[in-house]
Amino acid sequence: MDPINEFFSTVSSWLWDWPMIILLLGTHLFLTIRLRVPQRRLFTGIRLSLKRDDGASGDVSQFGALATALAATIGTGNIVGVATAVALGGPGAVLWCWLTGIFGMATKYAEGLLAVKYRVKGPDGSMYGGPMYALERGLGLKWLAILFAVFTALASFGIGCTVQANSIALLANETFGIPTWIVGIFVCLLTAVVILGGVRSIARVCTVLVPFMAVFYVIGCIVILIMNASFVVPAVKLIVSSAFNPSAAGGGFVGATVMIAARYGIARGLFSNESGMGSAPIVAAAAQTRNPVRQALVSSTGTFWDTVVICALTGVVLVSSILAYPDISYSDGAALTKVAFSKIPVVGAPLLTFGILTFAFSTILGWSYYGESAVNYIEHQHANRFYRILFIVALFFGCIINLDVIWNIADTMNALMTIPNLIALLLLSGIAARETRKYLWSGNLDKCMDDDEA
Repeated sequence: MDPINEFFSTVSSWLWDWPMIILLLGTHLFLTIRLRVPQRRLFTGIRLSLKRDDGASGDVSQFGALATALAATIGTGNIVGVATAVALGGPGAVLWCWLTGIFGMATKYAEGLLAVKYRVKGPDGSMYGGPMYALERGLGLKWLAILFAVFTALASFGIGCTVQANSIALLANETFGIPTWIVGIFVCLLTAVVILGGVRSIARVCTVLVPFMAVFYVIGCIVILIMNASFVVPAVKLIVSSAFNPSAAGGGFVGATVMIAARYGIARGLFSNESGMGSAPIVAAAAQTRNPVRQALVSSTGTFWDTVVICALTGVVLVSSILAYPDISYSDGAALTKVAFSKIPVVGAPLLTFGILTFAFSTILGWSYYGESAVNYIEHQHANRFYRILFIVALFFGCIINLDVIWNIADTMNALMTIPNLIALLLLSGIAARETRKYLWSGNLDKCMDDDEA
């Protein structure tokens, strides 16, 4: 497997290097300007996410769609990923990660809008949408739509399945001494109970699990910040100053540069919130919403909660802990997170363990729907049952095998998903602007779709 691993490692590194980062960040900035800063309507999006759009077409509530998308995006990247960015790029990486989330909200808004605009009703009455439908129905690029679907299906077995299962199994084994094969059986059974019920079952579980796990984790972060109270303000100042002058951080960060801080901060932010990747709009299309803009606003809040809140909290926790406890080694991102949470007496380590376990499991649920929707686009429901069974089997093997090569393949597939999705976003940005003008800026947010658009 070494040659295969080396090949995908090289391809992944090349795909996720500066060209991709510039393309993604450039898309965020372009859509922010083209759509007249939809981030301004954040609180409207939050309000809509908590309301049911009764009578509107769709399979799940707007909050159910948001929770399912958050289930897939709020994962170990929010905990270990931010720590890795700090370890590699210095404290300034946290600011770049945060800024990526702020501008990424515009991209997530556009993704959600196009998903609803071009969604279709399947033979079973369910709603289907996402970049593949936008590419086919909006641009007539059926071949590119199929490629996106293939990349998404393959990625679901990597970052959304085996990688997450492996994280759960290793953590359960290290913390509680449970054999990985037993963990594998338990994860498979638990996942099967949820995903065999389809998107409605997944959304029901996510609407309970996501708020609970997020609040639990945020409380843990707040406790650490209270313990590090005298270092919180210096930590924020250090994050801001070292984003543009890394030598200000001192110590082991002296060798960092602005480019390194930006590279790791932006990359981790993009990977964490998935804005531009094309995954979240797949479930946004299933939302019960009367027009595309309402769900677009709700979808944009996902990036806010994921990156602007949770990743930022994690970053301040880590940097304040480095200042409060000079003996902490920050060369290893995962170790840095563990040490920071271990400072909470008695419950610190279990809290982090619980956070990683629930974040990983929720990611499995969200990505199972993404992968199934991609397969459904190619095979029109004939392969749904087969996909679910294969996904559950893959979970077990993910718990018991080494996944270095899977990580690299998954990273490659995620990058390959992103390219056709960005093509759709950029070429259909005029449609997104028109719909925004029609429903949002003209004050018609409560208006239903026209008959020819429904």
